[in-house]
Amino acid sequence: MAKEKTQAVAAADKPVKAKPAACKAGTKSADGAAGSDKSLKARIDAGREFFEQSKVELKKVTWPTRQETVKTGIAVLVFSVVMAIYLGVVDMALSRLVAFILS
Repeated sequence: MAKEKTQAVAAADKPVKAKPAACKAGTKSADGAAGSDKSLKARIDAGREFFEQSKVELKKVTWPTRQETVKTGIAVLVFSVVMAIYLGVVDMALSRLVAFILS
């Protein structure tokens, strides 16, 4: 596990590719299209770069095992049931208290 963390830290230190000048926000495309800041090619390149960087970031994630996911899911369900019972009891008690006061 320590080796995985070391690799993730080393990967995080790698420099990120600089965006081309045409992809910077606020610049107009070479074709001068009215109302459009970027050409279609620049938008496609920006989208491709986004997905490539997303893929790299997802490789850095330490995903839980199936056993951890099941245990956490069961804990959430148990907690939800306990809270539902507790809130139901409190609601019933307060309803009876208000009914008693009003009668």
